[in-house]
Amino acid sequence: MMQAPEATVAVTGISSMATRPMLARLAAAYERDTGTRVAITSVGGVDAARRVCDGEPFDAVVLASEAIERLAADGHVEPGSRVDVARSGIAVAVASGAPRPDIGTEAALRDAILGAGRIGYSTGPSGTHLTRLFAHWGIADAIAPRIVQAPPGVPVGALIASGEVELGFQQFSELMHVPGVAIVGALPDAVQAVTVFAAAALTAAHDRMAAARFLAYLASPQAAHIKREHGMEPV
Repeated sequence: MMQAPEATVAVTGISSMATRPMLARLAAAYERDTGTRVAITSVGGVDAARRVCDGEPFDAVVLASEAIERLAADGHVEPGSRVDVARSGIAVAVASGAPRPDIGTEAALRDAILGAGRIGYSTGPSGTHLTRLFAHWGIADAIAPRIVQAPPGVPVGALIASGEVELGFQQFSELMHVPGVAIVGALPDAVQAVTVFAAAALTAAHDRMAAARFLAYLASPQAAHIKREHGMEPV
């Protein structure tokens, strides 16, 4: 167990919604072990990156690795501070009690999408991947009238549970705990896309050492079981 520091230091962070439940658990465990309070603000990934770019005074940021790289290139991330935190694949879900389509192969998944009513996905990495996949399959125009993109910060699972969409796609971690939603399964390996979520200290951090200690905990073996409980895998 980590030794508690002599003084309590608050660490603030911002993240996308995909890692919100996991980070809440990790922050609580870190506080229990070290006495250091951690407050994470979770919003849509696009909004999180914008708020960092606007100079809001967070100590750390947790986003998809590509977003972290862009923030680093623009000088918002402390050089050398990045740690990879977790990996997450895309899952398919329907409303609880609804028929579950066959998605076991690429062809079956394509047929399920063509046969579905309204189809939901997010503005995050999973949504970007699906947009490219639909174009690759040549079905983008055919299904365009049935596509519903969840606004930033709104989970696709909420659209499924409310009946607004019939078939939804998002990170497994974001779908697994939504009431009224049943996960059909992961995308087939042939068309799966795994997102690596990374964390970094910000140049605007008020206490870079405190931020670095928390980031080291996020990447440590101690955090692995919490990541798995929330549908992600350690990197």
